[in-house]
Amino acid sequence: MARARRGSSNVFSMFEQSQIQEFKEAFSCIDQNRDGIISKSDLRETYAQLGKLNVSDGELEEMLKEGKGPINFTVFLTLFGEKLNGTDPEESILNAFKLFDPAGTGTINKDEFKQLLLTQADKFSPEEVEQMFAVTPVDVAGNIDYKSLCYIITHGDEKED
Repeated sequence: MARARRGSSNVFSMFEQSQIQEFKEAFSCIDQNRDGIISKSDLRETYAQLGKLNVSDGELEEMLKEGKGPINFTVFLTLFGEKLNGTDPEESILNAFKLFDPAGTGTINKDEFKQLLLTQADKFSPEEVEQMFAVTPVDVAGNIDYKSLCYIITHGDEKED
């Protein structure tokens, strides 16, 4: 019985109900055989569905080791809680922007970024894009200083005071 209590039930208080629901959906997607435990075959199948077919057994075993035992939903949530608790939101956002800046200039093109926001993942409405650009530092060449934008996102726009 001691093993079942390993994942503290306090982990549920770390997240909003909507976040827990999203994690539950993600867990269900990964738990391919629907047995309530994420196994190596579940992970391999999930990677295959995402187009990555060459994941080694070693990589999968390393992922499973993080759970220190069977990974049920509570353990899954605990792992995410530990990962998210230790991250600086500003650093995470900056790292996301760096994906669109392979040259490391510290800027991204406003028009290209606008196109991404309107067409990818959680799509922005044209109104949301305009609201964001209203506080976004853009230079004369039409490039966004994303380091300044990250600061505004995480600390607020100093002009609002």
